[in-house]
Amino acid sequence: MKEFIEFIIKQLVDKPDEVEVIEIAGERTVIFELRVGDGDMGKVIGRRGQTARALRTLLMAASAKQGKRSVLEILED
Repeated sequence: MKEFIEFIIKQLVDKPDEVEVIEIAGERTVIFELRVGDGDMGKVIGRRGQTARALRTLLMAASAKQGKRSVLEILED
């Protein structure tokens, strides 16, 4: 899942080398911390949050198949 997030985000941003995804797996929940470079936050969030919402929806659907819950935190360096 981590590689999937990295792939999608690297296609959206101007500084793909600064994209970092950290996966923190718990018993029932998986937390993904997504860090992007300065100035790329708007591209990840998207217009009115649509891009971030779509990415979170994909993660929730994929995690549900595994019987887990996923959380995506988007952070700017």
